[in-house]
Amino acid sequence: MLRALQKIGFQRFASRYNYDTTYMSYTADTSAWAGLGLAILPLYSQFRGPKAAQDVWAGAMLGSTLDGDCGPCVQLIVDMAVEAGASVDQLMLCLQGHTTSAGDIGLGFQFSQAAIADAPELEDLRSEIETRFGAQAVTAASFAASSGRIYPVLKRGLGFGQICSLVNIESTSVVVRHPT
Repeated sequence: MLRALQKIGFQRFASRYNYDTTYMSYTADTSAWAGLGLAILPLYSQFRGPKAAQDVWAGAMLGSTLDGDCGPCVQLIVDMAVEAGASVDQLMLCLQGHTTSAGDIGLGFQFSQAAIADAPELEDLRSEIETRFGAQAVTAASFAASSGRIYPVLKRGLGFGQICSLVNIESTSVVVRHPT
């Protein structure tokens, strides 16, 4: 029964975002508990913080996901960000490697990349986010920076990883430039 409910939820998600959830069903088939863990992971990964900092969250999620993948997971994050009202132009700039000119989405992107790398600029980025948007925004960006890589790594580990692909934003295909 639990597996059947999980699969219904996974299928709804797949339909909503045109996303392949085969790995999710596989996980549920392997273990109902693992499927449950996967089903509740959005409680962590989708904590977005204050409305004023939604673009920072979107950028942090994009930067983290792009660190682990350059295909379907990145497409999913872009689609979710656009659905939430994120700037298409700023998302494109980040995907093309121009984060410093990508506004608040670029700020979140840079933050996640710095957090992943434990880079020296992390403290300045954290301070800027907290000064402009508050501590809750830093928490949301930190959740995004740490969780965006979960799905690509999980998919590869289970044998469902996919090759890099173009990312489509509205009617434009963008060649992704991986952060270095």
